[in-house]
Amino acid sequence: MVDVATAEQLQTTLQKIEAEISKVIVGQKEIVRGVLITMLAGGHVLLEGVPGLGKTILVKALADSLSLQYMRVQFTPDLMPADIIGTNVISVDEAGSRSFHFEPGPIFANIVLADEINRATPKTQSALLEAMQEHTVTVSKSMHQLPQPFFVLATQNPVEMEGTYPLPEAQLDRFFYKLLVNFPSEAELSEIVDRTTTANRSQVQKVCDGPTLLRISGLARDVPIASHVRDYAIRVVMASHPNANDAPKVVQQFVRLGPSPRGAQALDLAGKIRALIEGRYNVSFEDIRVAAHSALRHRIILNFQAEMEGLTTDRVIDEVLKKFPGD
Repeated sequence: MVDVATAEQLQTTLQKIEAEISKVIVGQKEIVRGVLITMLAGGHVLLEGVPGLGKTILVKALADSLSLQYMRVQFTPDLMPADIIGTNVISVDEAGSRSFHFEPGPIFANIVLADEINRATPKTQSALLEAMQEHTVTVSKSMHQLPQPFFVLATQNPVEMEGTYPLPEAQLDRFFYKLLVNFPSEAELSEIVDRTTTANRSQVQKVCDGPTLLRISGLARDVPIASHVRDYAIRVVMASHPNANDAPKVVQQFVRLGPSPRGAQALDLAGKIRALIEGRYNVSFEDIRVAAHSALRHRIILNFQAEMEGLTTDRVIDEVLKKFPGD
């Protein structure tokens, strides 16, 4: 049963956070909303776009609006896993005795910005796998618990740019949403220039703390979802697999691997949170459809033929939704 008072607090808190972020970010309302939905779901988000579109500033503004510990890691080809998760170091006490102790890395924060994550090698990228899934870090057979809440907000440049490494499929699957940051419109670009070339800079105020965020985020799982709406979400995921009997032709021809069960989980949770944000206490078909691209685009692996023809996973999802529009 949904607690109405907590649901109203969720809506108010999100409105305040969005208002604070809008002080430094022009437009990109869908991107901001997608990041907030991901955080309320307890997941991680991947922001993709060419350099200079404000991805890093957006994450920093979000962190500034929350009373949470924030760390930024700039991913580079020479970055090592220990630079992220930490390592055991030798310490010497006053008596001259030596001992090992664990020195935590920047991953031990509530909000971790993995900036330009695909500029690091796959070995370094994989250092985040355990942290993102289990919220723990294991070093020398010792497990260390990460603080709660814990969110990884990663930015990446398009994979066709110089100096990038594709993220492994296992890591991509651990991101709740993948959001595409597009170039601003002419009016938005004009406002961006006005804001950034004057001496007056807006300051983001903190409007939410960790306990509050955990409390309102737990509300999403209490939102009921009708069996036929959940079946619809599952049908969309299943139809994205090339071996499914009812998969569209484009899926059968160009998809090598469909979404994992995490894709269905993301659709379910994202639908619940979107319903709450809009003041509803039940999930609709439209909630699932709106979440489909962000939740599935990084979980669909295309074959070589699709890459040769320039087909995108968004096009594949379009065809699936066209075949299964919902009732």
